[in-house]
Amino acid sequence: MSRAFRFQFSSSRHVPTLKVLSASISDFRYDRHAHTEYAFGVTLAGRQDFFSAGAYHRNPPGSVIFFNPEQPHDGESGGDHRLDYVMTYVSPDTLAPLFAAAAGDEQAGRLSSPQTLITDPVLRDAILALTRLVRGDIGSRIDQEHLLGQIATRMTQRAGRYQSVSAATTRPDRLLMRACDYIRAHLDQELSLERISDAANLSRYHFLRLFRAQFGMTPHQYVISCRIDAARTALESGVTPGEVALRYGFADHSHFNRRFKRIHGVTPFQYQQSLAH
Repeated sequence: MSRAFRFQFSSSRHVPTLKVLSASISDFRYDRHAHTEYAFGVTLAGRQDFFSAGAYHRNPPGSVIFFNPEQPHDGESGGDHRLDYVMTYVSPDTLAPLFAAAAGDEQAGRLSSPQTLITDPVLRDAILALTRLVRGDIGSRIDQEHLLGQIATRMTQRAGRYQSVSAATTRPDRLLMRACDYIRAHLDQELSLERISDAANLSRYHFLRLFRAQFGMTPHQYVISCRIDAARTALESGVTPGEVALRYGFADHSHFNRRFKRIHGVTPFQYQQSLAH
């Protein structure tokens, strides 16, 4: 009997923040989570079902999936067939100058797309070409940067809008941003609803209601997602899984393994080993 899932991570040796996931799943479901990076994916076979941006999506083969940084989502294989897909993850800092160049405005700010599913053969082919280069460790830095530029340009043309750095935000937005900043600054400490809501200057009831409406996940889910994201960064820098589990408050190594695997499909050790090759 074949395995119900397979995940393989690869990192670019030319573009430090660029990573690729190649996955094949039939009996696996991701916990709801978010990434700090932009994520571009293409379904190769089967159907990918997921909830994000307040809606349930079904992604057929050849269609592009796009997640903004901090956009919550889950995911699983839809229907009776195995799901094969690839995802690329790139930091906002890496893509910012490419998006700005595509927009013709150095002050364009961060690109944000309201479209989660995009049908665009040009964008799809650029993503697939980039994943082949990274997974095969072939081509030069300029080859990968060229494809990233193509992706940034196409996203700007097809689905992009820019959030001005100086754009006004509502008071609830500012208060929730305070809460998120507090969470990210205290991931290695004990966190509670009381402390987080106090940081936002909101009652616990009001905070919970606003947070869920804004982010599509509970504060607890957000804390776990942020801790796993910070843990992933630490693993990439060579910190041992045991040290990472202790640093970010997981009850034990087994607990860390389970939480990490529900978001990334592999254990912390497997993730670290896959990027070492």
